[in-house]
Amino acid sequence: MAPEDIKKLRQELGCTARELAGALGIEQETVLAWEHGDLFPTKRFVGMMEELRRKGPEAIPRKKKRQANVSPLQVLADPELWRLLRKLLSHPELRSAALKLAEAYQDPADAPPS
Repeated sequence: MAPEDIKKLRQELGCTARELAGALGIEQETVLAWEHGDLFPTKRFVGMMEELRRKGPEAIPRKKKRQANVSPLQVLADPELWRLLRKLLSHPELRSAALKLAEAYQDPADAPPS
């Protein structure tokens, strides 16, 4: 697989070098070295990339991008928040587990003003 083939694959999949590397279980630097012709993928990785091509863009695991500066009103407008709240109110065991999990997180009300 030539460097231009790897670039074309990323375009087809609509992914970054980091995302392709994640899907292949390798470092981003390796994908970039393939694209620059410094290294060439082994038969195993060529097969994996062909499988990703066959599956399409959905085969690439992607991290959700964080929304920058979401206002409290936007958070309150999220239906998922209210769905979660209804579940927490209806199921004491879930509420207990959530409280236990939340102990590891800082309460924003305790944060010093910025």
